[in-house]
Amino acid sequence: MRYIKDGAIAADPWVRVEGDSPVPADLPAIISAGRLLAEGASVAVGRSAPLGVAWPNDKPVAEAAPHLPKLCLVALEFPAFRDGRAYTQARHLRERYGFAHEIRATGDVLRDQFLFMVRAGFNAFEVRKDADADAFAEALRQFTGLYQPAADRRNPVFRFRFSPAEVFHSRR
Repeated sequence: MRYIKDGAIAADPWVRVEGDSPVPADLPAIISAGRLLAEGASVAVGRSAPLGVAWPNDKPVAEAAPHLPKLCLVALEFPAFRDGRAYTQARHLRERYGFAHEIRATGDVLRDQFLFMVRAGFNAFEVRKDADADAFAEALRQFTGLYQPAADRRNPVFRFRFSPAEVFHSRR
């Protein structure tokens, strides 16, 4: 899998910990949602490296909210390209819970949906095809004029149209 972080192809520093295998204290590790919910704060005790969670798209992110302060990554799953529940989860993480760290798209991540994922709040991606990785990295540079505000906090075009003085005078 290729890894894209903040619009650039990068090496993935995270290790996935399957089941109840020991969580390495000195490596960035991704654990399952079930493990996070079962072990709670104890899973983060003694860690010198960041902790992340793989969160399924059929589980409300509200259940993760109490644990977000100790997490540096939430990986959201797209089991099929037509299943968009992870878009809502990402937006809720950003807007309701103020999660400012990495939100990663995993699973059936397609280049056609990349810009929509960014707008929903994703900033990291696992892609299966090398060609898709190159296209993902280029997409952010191609689309700069956006019309709606979104979870990625990029300014929409209408905010650049008028200077503050022009907006004030047009309201009279």
